[in-house]
Amino acid sequence: MLTLTNKFRVNPVLLDRRKLEKALEAKRKSIYLPFSLHIFDIVSSTNHILWNLINRGASPGCVVIATQQTAGKGQWGRQWISPTGGLYLSVAIPTQGLSANESYQLTFATAWGVVNRLRKFGIDVGIKWPNDLVIEHRKLGGILTETKVHKGKITQALIGIGINWANPVPETGINLEMWQARKGQKIIPTMETLTAQVLLGIESGIQCLFQEGVNILMSRYLQLLTNIGDRICVNNSIGTVVGVTHTGELHVRIQTDDTRLSQNPEIYVQPGTISLGYHQSS
Repeated sequence: MLTLTNKFRVNPVLLDRRKLEKALEAKRKSIYLPFSLHIFDIVSSTNHILWNLINRGASPGCVVIATQQTAGKGQWGRQWISPTGGLYLSVAIPTQGLSANESYQLTFATAWGVVNRLRKFGIDVGIKWPNDLVIEHRKLGGILTETKVHKGKITQALIGIGINWANPVPETGINLEMWQARKGQKIIPTMETLTAQVLLGIESGIQCLFQEGVNILMSRYLQLLTNIGDRICVNNSIGTVVGVTHTGELHVRIQTDDTRLSQNPEIYVQPGTISLGYHQSS
């Protein structure tokens, strides 16, 4: 059971559409995803609401935003605790004929794009494989990609993302207001600013994937991955993380004392088969 810190009392605040649109316009040089905004206070989950809109004809760029979810979920069906004060949004995205086994490229594109945008603000955020955003080894947010597939091809897709803004978080988490208070700086002053940067980050990541290619995207993703060089235990063997494949597997080099081998064996770990975990904060 997660223990939530209660250092921050947050009153329910609905995003100001005009301020958000102004923030998007101020930072946007060109349009790749034509954002159509649907803003709510409380929803079951932004992914659920967005699928309903997609089923009624919504196009890529359709966005659902909420400040609280009552039935949010993370990877592999886990509950995503979504209290008031956080940012929760989902975006319909193009698929460009991706195969079903390439869905993680959408997650990686989103992670890189959002982290890259926040780092430009001076926020020291990184990526934890496969889908978490982290500051100081504590979870800032997570990404959930959902797709629909026909004959092995992704036909529809959406990205769900949750970012801790001023909401209470578990001991292994962090929110941006906590981080900014410790730094003594208000780098991102409002929820509207944060939302705009997250949306622009998703747009730039997906644009990188489909216009510059997966190889360039993955090279950028790996530069921001916090797990490179980590020592982990896989099937009772100790290994070192050396990379991630285009389809989401963690690339691990196993350490061995077998002198008959010219190099240490390498294995590829599927997402969801191991947890790299978080340490409790001191």
